[in-house]
Amino acid sequence: MMKSRKWTLAEQTAFLKKTGELLERGYPLSEAIHSMTFQMKKGRRGEIAGFIDDLREGYPFYKILERLGFNKILIGYVYYAERHGSLALAFREASAMMLKRHEDLQRLKKISFYPLFLMALTLFMFIFVEKFLLPGYATLYQTMNLTPNLFMKMIWFAGEFMPLFFALPSLCSAAFAVFYFAKYRFYAPLKKREFLVSLPVAGGMIRLLTTHYFATQFGYLLSGGLSVLEALQLFAEHKQGSFDSELGKEMGRALIKGETLAEIAAKYSFFENNLPVIIRHGEENGKLPQELDFYGKHCLKVFEEKVEGLIKKLQPVLYSLIGFLVISMYLAILLPMFQLLNGI
Repeated sequence: MMKSRKWTLAEQTAFLKKTGELLERGYPLSEAIHSMTFQMKKGRRGEIAGFIDDLREGYPFYKILERLGFNKILIGYVYYAERHGSLALAFREASAMMLKRHEDLQRLKKISFYPLFLMALTLFMFIFVEKFLLPGYATLYQTMNLTPNLFMKMIWFAGEFMPLFFALPSLCSAAFAVFYFAKYRFYAPLKKREFLVSLPVAGGMIRLLTTHYFATQFGYLLSGGLSVLEALQLFAEHKQGSFDSELGKEMGRALIKGETLAEIAAKYSFFENNLPVIIRHGEENGKLPQELDFYGKHCLKVFEEKVEGLIKKLQPVLYSLIGFLVISMYLAILLPMFQLLNGI
């Protein structure tokens, strides 16, 4: 099979969404994808056409998506969907989730770009004022025996720490690179995830997404008629997802030893604290698949609310910082003029 060019996330989600819509109308998977090729650009049409015969012969669809370079989360959705049979539903939900995440990321970039541009411009002005303009005022102040104003002192003080301000990101990046190559890349997949969820701010987001993914996929498999152990075995067989595979193996071993699913889930820091409670409640009322599906959607909703909150907080903070710097420079320049006039 040929190696395809990189698909954008927008192309991936659109492809899965439209394929899911055709499946809901009763198309077999190979025919749905064949129909999709007529709506694609010529280059993409050629890439897909080469895989249609493989699909008709029973080649797994998720492996085709791997060859096309699709997002790992989307591939995971397809992998489990081919096991539990709800392809159309899984395609629709996976594409909707990833599209929303993509849109949130683009919004975050757009919201951040203009303030960061203003920040860079303000820093340039700050350096100009601190290095070229204020030294002239300082000389005049010494000649006329005047005391520098508060804002001039603030600019001078900030100027002394400016090299540290620029060096700090470089030092943090270097420290992260050393940690990654010396330790992190050798961690087992579960330990990597445990480390990621321990990070401030981002850790809570990763925990929500991990819980959403597990609850949704596990709920789908159970609703397809599989037992808990069989569902965990499918996780273990997902070799392309190293995290899924190790998690399935470890949870499966614990289940065989006699531990309950709720007790096992409670051991992992990368799951939300409420997940064991949801599992226990689902087992008691006999509706575990539905409980997991509902809780998975709840985690995704909370994740989206946190992203929205972060976006709303980011802009005011950046603009406030820029405004403070601009006003400080303005007063540092303007106030000396009045002091000099009073000293004449």
